[in-house]
Amino acid sequence: METEKSTKQSMWSQWSSPPNLVTLARIVLVVVFLGLYIGGGAWGARNIGMRWGAAIVFIIAASTDKIDGWMARKYNQVTELGKLLDPIADKLLTLGALVVAACFNEFGNMWIGWIVTGLYVVREIGITIMRFFVIDHGGKVIAASQAGKYKTFTLCLGLGLLLIPVWSFTHAVSQPAWLTVYFIVAYALIYFSLILCLYSGYEYLRGVFAKPAVTRK
Repeated sequence: METEKSTKQSMWSQWSSPPNLVTLARIVLVVVFLGLYIGGGAWGARNIGMRWGAAIVFIIAASTDKIDGWMARKYNQVTELGKLLDPIADKLLTLGALVVAACFNEFGNMWIGWIVTGLYVVREIGITIMRFFVIDHGGKVIAASQAGKYKTFTLCLGLGLLLIPVWSFTHAVSQPAWLTVYFIVAYALIYFSLILCLYSGYEYLRGVFAKPAVTRK
């Protein structure tokens, strides 16, 4: 019991390392992004400036994921807290964007939007709870798998395309062909990411339950 307690205290004392500060800053950017996104409104937004701001902040926040990881590896500052907070920051960013996009009906179909969002939410919250379960039982945080990293990358790319108010570049009455292709690419990335999301979740669960008696890294 004492060992588990000291391990948790040691983990949370790592918050001030530079890579972890970058991760915490990304969590703050999530709040700013959501405020701009909600304030800007849906496609054909009432406030294009805020919509552009939301897209830019989202891209910056998503990009910092690579910065903190690079810093941690380069300066040998990979920590258990970083392994925990990094995917949580990603989940807050992407799930927040998905939920607002579904509320704004930006998937083209409300049912599809909420089904896709619901699957992401269930998977991401479930895996986060599992991470804390592993910590509570004396295990080490399991870092994101390669499939999980690809999932985050493709989802951020798809959401980034969806967030950019490209409709402001056209004044045509009907939707031009290039804008249709643009939407298809954005949706394809999000749906492909969903496949990776579910597969990486299966990988994580298999890793947790395959050898329950072994401390996992």
